[in-house]
Amino acid sequence: MVQMSKRSAVEPFHAMDVLAEATRRRDAGHPVISMAVGQPAYPAPKAALEAARRALEHGRLGYTDALGTLSLKQAIAAHYQSRHGIAVDPQRIAVTTGSSAGFNLAFLALFDPGDCVAVARPGYPAYRNILATLGLTVVEIDANAQTGFTLTPESLERAAEKAGRPLKGVLLASPANPTGTVTGRARLKALADYCGTQSIAFISDEIYHGLTFAGEEATALEVADDAVVINSFSKYYCMTGWRIGWMVLPETQVRAFERIAQSLYISPPELSQIAAEAALGAQEELDGYKRAYAANRDLLLKRLPEIGLSIASPMDGAFYAYVDVSRFTNDSMAFARRMLSEINVAATPGFDFDPVEGHRTMRFSYAGSTPEMAEAMDRLARWLA
Repeated sequence: MVQMSKRSAVEPFHAMDVLAEATRRRDAGHPVISMAVGQPAYPAPKAALEAARRALEHGRLGYTDALGTLSLKQAIAAHYQSRHGIAVDPQRIAVTTGSSAGFNLAFLALFDPGDCVAVARPGYPAYRNILATLGLTVVEIDANAQTGFTLTPESLERAAEKAGRPLKGVLLASPANPTGTVTGRARLKALADYCGTQSIAFISDEIYHGLTFAGEEATALEVADDAVVINSFSKYYCMTGWRIGWMVLPETQVRAFERIAQSLYISPPELSQIAAEAALGAQEELDGYKRAYAANRDLLLKRLPEIGLSIASPMDGAFYAYVDVSRFTNDSMAFARRMLSEINVAATPGFDFDPVEGHRTMRFSYAGSTPEMAEAMDRLARWLA
């Protein structure tokens, strides 16, 4: 019998398991409303779809440069100039097969097995799982009300002391999943400055940029030249299934990332790159979708506490409500299974994001349509009454 590797024993991504069960139930005819994953209710922008149709008509699709087409990189650079007033050399941009590929590349290029990498807890579980699979030491730092639900130089200092060895990397998301925290420019700068003085690689996950409802949305590029920025067309641009994202890298690191990408991914899919370039010009359409998410956010901010599910963290950005379910359960995994089987509403147990306190929390995505969100709240209210 073939022995599986130790790295294969990684914790499952429970949100995806919940989604799979929700899909099975929907296929079996149950009226499932999924609030389990960050899947926008809307299609890719019309311009992106039209660009893809034109590309399919001529059919000349193939490999591109390993880090993407020059035209897409130039369009992304123009995006930073128009949105943030920052001049970015297109040669610093690496187009990736979704942001997930960006994380893989960053972890492989920047760290060696055993290195300590700090992440916020609660936080996106794939960080922890990928880092562990690659043999890195995950240092989870409690991001709570005292720290503004984000990482701080002080919390990093304490974590390094507790670990007994220096941090090699720090990964921060803003807006954050699942908490919705938006880390403003001043705090972002303090974190980047600390990492710079300590020779710590600073990775900024900005895949929810464009979906900020409160607070100050800033890119790490505004405060640090040596940050590694990861972004995606999945969330704001509604292109999850196209698997296309990008990174902005320090100039001195580009070639190292390219060498790894050449062997791991060959190149990002050309069709997705063509569509993504067109999507960058669809802000008016996409901001209309954002207004719909804002309506959903308002709905959940009102209804969830009325139902007895208090908001556990800010809902300033992204499209998630992270709630305290301890009034009803001390086992969010079992609660999620019951909720799906009894009222056909899918949400993600907090254990996915926080292995310490997640037994009493859950994450609800409000990226769906407003009528579905309202119906889900009505079902929850009746179920928990």
